[in-house]
Amino acid sequence: MNQPLKIGHRGAMGHVAENTLESIEKALDLGVDGIEIDVHLCQTGELVVYHDFTLERLTDGTGEIAMKSLDELKSLKINGQFEIPTLLEVLDLIDKKCMLNIELKGLGTAFEACKSIQLYTEAKGWTFDDFVVSSFNYDELKTVYNINKDIHLAVLTESDIELATNIAQSIKAKAIHPHYFLLDHNEVKYLQNSGYKVNTWTVNAPEAIARLTSYGVDGIISDYPDRL
Repeated sequence: MNQPLKIGHRGAMGHVAENTLESIEKALDLGVDGIEIDVHLCQTGELVVYHDFTLERLTDGTGEIAMKSLDELKSLKINGQFEIPTLLEVLDLIDKKCMLNIELKGLGTAFEACKSIQLYTEAKGWTFDDFVVSSFNYDELKTVYNINKDIHLAVLTESDIELATNIAQSIKAKAIHPHYFLLDHNEVKYLQNSGYKVNTWTVNAPEAIARLTSYGVDGIISDYPDRL
């Protein structure tokens, strides 16, 4: 049985604050095959790496991330100590050591994500195989598909695998990223036989990791990639 890819969720958020350079560094230290991060477009046009649409849960700031300039965001602290990174800072840190799964969270993120991927494939020695772009926002995925057919797409779902496969078909996605509750052995085989990689999230309990591994999933996204 093949071992699934070890993918760190928002870096290694079980160990260090999510979506920070320090968390990504920890995931690299743990020998991951891939890292999953979330991106939003801030007011000044940069892609920043952050999960929520608002700042309250993790930072000393308030309000919507999309309404803040990069300077304003850089002045905030996550858990009192970490900076909100940009996508480019994350790319420079990873430096082709593993695959990067960029989840498009905020609106209008597709164009800038494509621009960044294009830059790093053309000028920095990355390949399109080093990237996966995923989202629950299927319009953003369609925008990526319309801009650059070489970018590998993954459709996220936590409720409806059939809808996800229909979307995947329309944008020639490489993968489906279902919540692990949706999966059993037959579902995984069906998706793989339909031509999709199956990377599932967010799997932390050792017994769940063992079960998903036995189903033959292609990748497991976990807060604790050292458990994979």
